[in-house]
Amino acid sequence: MRVLLVEDDPMIGEAMHAALKDAAYAADWVRDGQTALDALVGQHYDLVLLDLGLPGKDGLEVLAAIRARADPVPLLIVTARDGLDDRLRGLDGGADDYLLKPFEMAELLARMRAVLRRKGGQAAPLLGNGVLALDPATREATVNGGPAVRLSQREFALLRALLLRPGAILSRSELEDRLYGWGEEVESNAVEFLIHALRRKLGADAIRNVRGVGWMVARGG
Repeated sequence: MRVLLVEDDPMIGEAMHAALKDAAYAADWVRDGQTALDALVGQHYDLVLLDLGLPGKDGLEVLAAIRARADPVPLLIVTARDGLDDRLRGLDGGADDYLLKPFEMAELLARMRAVLRRKGGQAAPLLGNGVLALDPATREATVNGGPAVRLSQREFALLRALLLRPGAILSRSELEDRLYGWGEEVESNAVEFLIHALRRKLGADAIRNVRGVGWMVARGG
C-alpha cells in the first residue's frame, strides 16, 4: 500500500517516514504542496498524509486542488493547527480525518486503517476472502480460523495488497509498487521469495500463480 507523506518539518517528516516504512507502507515523502500535487499526477497513492503549514501552497490549497480534480484518494490532515475554523475547513474541504500534532504514531496508524476501511466500504477491521484473514493492526494472518501466523513487514504488505482485491490478478510491477517507496532498492526476485514464504506459512493454495500474468488470492464465496 502506497502512502504520500506531505510534511515540511525535517524532524517530524523523518520520524513519520520511518514509522510508515516499519508499518509496511511504501511511503514517499515530499516537503511542499506543489511537489505533492505533481506526485499525485504521476503515481497512484492509496492514502495521503497532509500537513497544512507548507511552503508555497498551503495545505488547504493542496486539498482543494486534489478534490477539484475529482481525485477521491483518502486523505488525512496531520497538523498543529488546532483552531475550529481550520478543522472545519479541512473536513468540509474533503479531508477524511484530521489529527492534531503532537500525536502517537500508533494513533496515526489506527486512523489510517480506519480511513482506508471507510473508503473501501469495509466495516470489519480484518481483511479476508473467507479462507484467509489478515489483521492490519497485529500483522497476523489466519487460515480457516486457525492459529494466528505472524508475518514479516514485506510478507504482510504483499498479502494485504492481494486481499484488498481478492479475485484480481496483480502483476510483479503492481506488487512491487505497493512494497517499495521512492529510492528503495527493488530486490531481485523479491516478489517470488515473499510468495514462497507466505505459502510456506499459510499453505500452498493461499496464493495462486497465473503464469505469465501475476498472482492472486481467491475471491470469497
